[in-house]
Amino acid sequence: MIALITGKLIELTPPQVIILAGGVGYELDLPISHLAQLPPLGSEVTLFTHQVIREDAHLLFGFIDRAERNCFRQLIKISGIGPRIALALLSTMNSQQLYVAIEEDDANALCLTPGVGKKMAERMLLELKGKLSNTAGILTATGLFADNAQNQDSNIRKDIANALESLGYNNKEITQVIKQLPELNDLSQGIKESLKLLSKH
Repeated sequence: MIALITGKLIELTPPQVIILAGGVGYELDLPISHLAQLPPLGSEVTLFTHQVIREDAHLLFGFIDRAERNCFRQLIKISGIGPRIALALLSTMNSQQLYVAIEEDDANALCLTPGVGKKMAERMLLELKGKLSNTAGILTATGLFADNAQNQDSNIRKDIANALESLGYNNKEITQVIKQLPELNDLSQGIKESLKLLSKH
């Protein structure tokens, strides 16, 4: 089981990255909200990983910190939630926000993630209550790729567009919802607001 990878970030194609470590390029799928926290291409990065082995593929999922990976592992234990839905959930909200949604029985927040319906959300509330730690730091995109608020907002909007595209929305839907967003300084919150707006269409 591959639990951790440290190497050079050589490619970023949301939601996937390729890390070169020991002469081998590892392809990992990351939550969209984690991508804004990665260093520039060519830099060294360390990601916590979860490996899924199937007959037709060996898949690696990467996470910025251990708390996010642990949250992912709790999610995929639930019947009906596979790695892709778990990744989509952590793209919509970080582990801290998921913890709050679970502890406050906020099924509506969970249903903002494509692929998560009311029954699945209720099952998550039932099975995860009290099992998620409230020790994870809030993941933000603040200041990571921008020298000022305007550039930061622009970068976050680009990341949101990539996130929505990976979740299956078309360019017209994405363009319309991006225009409706207020000034942004947090990627996870921006994705959440975008999904709220899309759910009204």
